[in-house]
Amino acid sequence: MKIEILNECLECLPTMDRRRFVKSAALGSAALAAAPLGQAAKKKADTETLVAQLFGSLNDNQKKVVAFPFEHSLREKVDNNWHITKKSIGEIFTGEQQALVKEIFLKLHSEQYAETVLGQVRHDSEDEGFESTSVALFGQPNTGKFEFVLTGRHCTRRCDGDSVEGEAFGGPIFYGHAARAFNEAPEHPGNVYWYQAKQANKVFAMMDGKQRKMALLGKSRGEQGTKTVALSGKKHGLPGIPVSELSSDQKGQVRKTMADLLAMFREKDAKEALKMVEAGGIDHLHLAFYKNHDVGNDKIWDVWQIEGPNCLWFFRGDPHVHAWVNIKSPA
Repeated sequence: MKIEILNECLECLPTMDRRRFVKSAALGSAALAAAPLGQAAKKKADTETLVAQLFGSLNDNQKKVVAFPFEHSLREKVDNNWHITKKSIGEIFTGEQQALVKEIFLKLHSEQYAETVLGQVRHDSEDEGFESTSVALFGQPNTGKFEFVLTGRHCTRRCDGDSVEGEAFGGPIFYGHAARAFNEAPEHPGNVYWYQAKQANKVFAMMDGKQRKMALLGKSRGEQGTKTVALSGKKHGLPGIPVSELSSDQKGQVRKTMADLLAMFREKDAKEALKMVEAGGIDHLHLAFYKNHDVGNDKIWDVWQIEGPNCLWFFRGDPHVHAWVNIKSPA
C-alpha cells in the first residue's frame, strides 16, 4: 500500500532541505485552527481588479505564454504538482508583475492564514520559491468570462470574479504540504494543514460502534489529477456514513469541520462554498475514513473525505498532506 501511494506522488518529490523550512510553518497549524470562518479581512481589496491589472500589464510575448481563451481545457485542470504554462512567473514576469501575482495569491486567503499558506508554497517549492509557480489567464477582463489560475507544487488556486457560474473557487483546487520529510511522522509535525485532519477525527471519535463500522473503510480513492475530484451527483450510496445517520451534536461537529476547512480562504469564497454545500443538503454528505492508510497505526485516520452530490473534499495525509476540493451548485 505504501509503495502505491508513493508512486502516485513521486513526481511531487523534491530534494528535502530541512534548513529551509519556513519558520512560520511551525506556528501555522495553530494559527489556521484558531480563526473562525467568515472573519473579514481588514483591507477590502478587490482581488479581481488586481487580476485585471496583471492582464493589462502583459506585453505581446507574455500573452503568448500565459493568455488563453476562456473555454480552454487547461482552465478546469487540477493536480498535485503541475505548471499550467511552460514558464514560471520568475522566468516571464517582471519584478512588479511577480509582486502583483503574490498579492493576488495572498488575498485569495483570509488575512489570518495568507502568510502561513504563502510560507507553505515557498517551503514546498524549495530553492525556487514562490517565483517557481506558474500563472495562466483565461478570457478577457470585464467580459464576464475571465479567470486567473496559479499552479505549482502542492498548489492550484483560482480567481474568477464569479465568471465561472455555479463553481466554488472558480473550479477545483488543490493544497498540500510536506513539512519536514516526504514521509511524515504520525503527528505530522510542522504541517500547516494537519489541524484539518484532527477536526475530522473529532467526528469519528463521537461515533458509536455501528456508526464507525459504516464510516471506516479500507482503501481510499487513488489520485488521478482532475478525475480525483469528479462529482457523482449521487445523494445515496456514496462511500462512508451519511450525515443523516448522525445525531444533532455529531452533525454540529461536521459543520464545524466544514467551517475549519473553509476558513483559510477569503470570506467571499468561503461563504459561497458553504452555501453550495448546504444547498446540496448536509444530510446528503457522506464521511469516510480509511484504515489502510493509518500512519503509525495510531487510529488517527490520516486519510478521509467528505463527499456529497455536489461536494468532494478528499484529504490524503499519507505520506504527507494532499487535499483535493471540488464544490458546485447542486444540479
